[in-house]
Amino acid sequence: MMDVRDSVGRWDALASRDSSSRHAAMELIHQEVMKRIENIGPILDPQSSSSPAINDGLSSDLNSLLAHVLMLSKRCPYEDVRKKCICLLQMVQDVGVRIPRTMGNGPSRFIPEKEILQVSKLDERTQSIFEDAFAVLGRLDNISLVIGFHPQYLETFLKTQHYLLQIDGPLSLHCRHYIGIMAAARHQCTYLVNLHVNDFLQVGGDPKWLNGLGEAPQKLQALGELNKILAHRPWLLTKEHIERLLKAEEHSWSLAELIHVVVLLTHYHSLASFTFGCGITPDIQTDGGHTFRPPSLSGYCVCDIANGNGTLEEIFGNQQVSESSGEVEVLMERMKQLQECRDEEEASQEEMATRFEREKSESMLVVTSEDEECVPSRDVSRHFEDPSYGYKDFSRRGEHVPTLRVQDYSWEDHGFSLVNRLYPDFGQLLDEKFQIAYNLTYNTMATHQGVDTSMLRRAIWNYIHCMFGIRYDDYDYGEINQLLDRSFKVYIKTMVCSPEKITKRMYESFWRQFRHSEKVHVNLLLMEARMQAELLYALRAITRYMT
Repeated sequence: MMDVRDSVGRWDALASRDSSSRHAAMELIHQEVMKRIENIGPILDPQSSSSPAINDGLSSDLNSLLAHVLMLSKRCPYEDVRKKCICLLQMVQDVGVRIPRTMGNGPSRFIPEKEILQVSKLDERTQSIFEDAFAVLGRLDNISLVIGFHPQYLETFLKTQHYLLQIDGPLSLHCRHYIGIMAAARHQCTYLVNLHVNDFLQVGGDPKWLNGLGEAPQKLQALGELNKILAHRPWLLTKEHIERLLKAEEHSWSLAELIHVVVLLTHYHSLASFTFGCGITPDIQTDGGHTFRPPSLSGYCVCDIANGNGTLEEIFGNQQVSESSGEVEVLMERMKQLQECRDEEEASQEEMATRFEREKSESMLVVTSEDEECVPSRDVSRHFEDPSYGYKDFSRRGEHVPTLRVQDYSWEDHGFSLVNRLYPDFGQLLDEKFQIAYNLTYNTMATHQGVDTSMLRRAIWNYIHCMFGIRYDDYDYGEINQLLDRSFKVYIKTMVCSPEKITKRMYESFWRQFRHSEKVHVNLLLMEARMQAELLYALRAITRYMT
């Protein structure tokens, strides 16, 4: 798709906090749109079946421009810009040009649009963060809108991502986006792949690389093995893998570059989990986010009903609550009982180790989804090698996930300082992001106020690390079975190990009485725990290579 920002040259000014700058920019965009329409020539009656479906370059440029205006009319954090874009689209339609409309029902297939978009209206801090993000990127992507339920986390997430992709660092800008594409493609995450294909081209990336990994330089191709092991079986990563990348003669990576690579890969593997776990839909201005087809007479299409996005949801929506009433109270009672048990007795070290091994073995037997294997499309799979390599249930084949004891290698004592040394200041940003995700709480559970949720948050975090073979000596893994029920474990394992298999039904089947904001919070925990687990294995392998 053409980069419409280059064609107009004034999109950036729309992100200014100065209203007169925004007004001037909108005037220029208005003129540009009208000029494009004139260049296309006479326009037929838009109601007629022969209304211009012109597929030449001029029409394609205009369509890209109008899709961007549509995005601004819905997503720009400034009301004056939104209103002017709506007027511009109306004017375009009035002269007989077909205008785009949004597809789907907002940023998420799982969460009602009005709940997501109310956030910034009610919260000044979120509005300010959205304005900052818009100034940097010229867009508000759907991931940011959904994370907006939690402004404290969103702020550190955007700061970290900005540093990772745009601030001076060991890797060139186009390489960063290409590595993001490779990582997201491992989980068939077309949302993130498309986002970074556009960004890759915008910063001057070679379009040939997008034909497939085989067209990229040898140095990037060599990351294929690291990408697949980190995404699916990070405990198998050894110092030999690291050595092959650092000692590849003219295709060698430096240590600083490799740290940047590892952080990018782990960031986008885990962000793919979040994207699927929240049912994120394509951004308005991208393919799949808008259509030029006129709406059907009924106002919704069959696919909306099939996906459970239509008004039928309101008819059936109340059934689930009655089925699961009392779920929150039962969970709170268990937390209270576990706290009392903790106060009364402490299990021996041997018993704690046994409970960990039992939970680790059991986690291998949790089935991710009844669905058949997802076969990646050629469109996505060309960005990585060995599509058949994925997360497997090792215990069924006699394989075993080895245990990494946190006292031997932890983020706080080992990983943090290694990242900070080789990629200055970034360790600090990552640490802040992990801490905020882990400690974030509003002391609520569904409709209950004043609840200490630390025990539940720790159980979720430690269960994910347990699936990756990471053990905390001071944690009683017996608590996990008390606090996380079967459907929740299935959801966690699917989201962390095979996120492309997540369905709306799976999202709805856990914690049915909880609010959407609480489920998004769970997804943030899962994303950060997964990223830290992958990072630990990668950084341990680098440390072993260095010593």
